[in-house]
Amino acid sequence: MHDSHKHNLNHGADLMNTAEMTAKIAEGNGFIAALDQSGGSTPKALAGYGIEESEWSGDEEMFAKIHEMRCRIVESDEFTGEKIVGAILFERTMEGCNPDGMPIPERLRSKSIVPFLKVDKGMHDEANGAQLMKDIPELDAQCARARELGVFGTKMRSVIHEADEQGVADVVRQQMDFGLQILNAGLVPMLEPEVSLKSNSRAQAEALLLANALEQMDRVPEGKQVMWKLTIPVEPNTYAALIEHPKVLKVVALSGGYSTEDACRELAKNKGMIASFSRGLLQDLRASQSDAEFDATLAGAIDTIYAASVAG
Repeated sequence: MHDSHKHNLNHGADLMNTAEMTAKIAEGNGFIAALDQSGGSTPKALAGYGIEESEWSGDEEMFAKIHEMRCRIVESDEFTGEKIVGAILFERTMEGCNPDGMPIPERLRSKSIVPFLKVDKGMHDEANGAQLMKDIPELDAQCARARELGVFGTKMRSVIHEADEQGVADVVRQQMDFGLQILNAGLVPMLEPEVSLKSNSRAQAEALLLANALEQMDRVPEGKQVMWKLTIPVEPNTYAALIEHPKVLKVVALSGGYSTEDACRELAKNKGMIASFSRGLLQDLRASQSDAEFDATLAGAIDTIYAASVAG
């Protein structure tokens, strides 16, 4: 990161540098907000927020509406680095600005929140009980642009549906293949091989995932670190060996369709794992709420998720 990014005098903000961002995530005193719904999941996210499809037409209007929602969250006085250590952004959000014209990654860093970028392009259909990611041909360019904007790391998701040895091995290897490319580009990858909550063989899939993840960690160069974003395991502390691994900066949890209450209850059983929730953070926010109602609702969700993240 260039020194010019550390002190942006125009905004009078003392922005975190890379070392400070690394420390913030490592200490993990809080959780990572997932604000990265992409094109496919945006209508659902907007509907949850109380904006029906009749209120927008076409992608541009849809993305403008979701950007307004994200700005409202990011600009809220409740959304601070005190309980939120990071935020994952969709590419359009990273390229967008807040109402004052400040780039969103810069706005996050001014609040002591570490910005991440979602880089995957969706997934293939299921094979061997798993869904691999599609190719990411522009990955190097995306990483270069993210670094330019002061982004710290990336996130990419694939899904494991069943405890199939081949499928799990393929998913974890692909995550690390991309992860090493991202590390080379100077960003910290967050590897997300989600195990579906609907899996009939979830505990076995998680055991396979752990074994493969530990094996793949041998590929990470000395002095470098990656992050993992995982489904909260059936058996608490399943991922302890990964959490304690010297080349793992942090292991974070996805809510995976759990309600906030259920996700927080399950997460609290896992030592050293912090939340990275999307639905769990946004589920009670509505476009129609006054600013005071919106802030109070957001504060409630933040407090609940924070408590579960630091419980371990």
